[in-house]
Amino acid sequence: MENLGHLALLLAAAFTAGALNAVAGGGSFLTLPALVFTGVPPVVANATGTVALLPGYMAGAWGFKDDMQSPPGLSMKQVVALSLIGGSLGAALLLFTPDATFRKVVPWLLLAATAMFAFGPQLRAWAAGKNAEHKAPSLAKAAAGMLAVAIYGGYFNGGLGILLLALFCLLGQTQLNAMNGMKNLVSALLTAIAVAIYAAGGIVEWKLALIMMVAATLGGYLGARVARKIPAHMLRWGIVATGLVMAGLFFVKG
Repeated sequence: MENLGHLALLLAAAFTAGALNAVAGGGSFLTLPALVFTGVPPVVANATGTVALLPGYMAGAWGFKDDMQSPPGLSMKQVVALSLIGGSLGAALLLFTPDATFRKVVPWLLLAATAMFAFGPQLRAWAAGKNAEHKAPSLAKAAAGMLAVAIYGGYFNGGLGILLLALFCLLGQTQLNAMNGMKNLVSALLTAIAVAIYAAGGIVEWKLALIMMVAATLGGYLGARVARKIPAHMLRWGIVATGLVMAGLFFVKG
């Protein structure tokens, strides 16, 4: 009965996470804690949850394929290369992180990701203000920013979308569709290479990942259709509350 209960929890978490990612982000606030709660070691849980959500990133990138445009200061080839390099470095860092250490780091990462999500509009507005006041950054600065965010995404996926949108805005990109297209492309690229490294390192629970992948994909499809009826502010603060609760639980368990 306990195993059936765990399976039901993972399916519900993945389904809801897929729906959240389709409309607002924050899905990893649910998949990671759900996996840890069912007994999966934290590092393996992080990798497995990332695998489960990969199809959503790929679908989002495909959906915005006609709107993609590299941000000022970087070519499309450079964005792709930096995404793959950063995702690889972040994933490799996760491989060498002991479970005990990651368990202590997770609540802080969840808090940081929740804060980024909560103050995402202000963060993007700040980035836009910086962009209005300054010239486009040099290649070195643009590449450093892209690489840093990609490393973060390869290590821990939470809040990645907000960071990417703020970065693109800071680099001088102004068209929202182009920014969203690049956000989905970078997320898909760095997550794909990270998943390959997770798999090579043997830290993916494939049975759970595949089951959750189906639920997350279904949740993404239905979520995109239903979420239009939910006021945006209610959806945002619901995700923030979830992130805070999950972070608190990890602090207590840690």
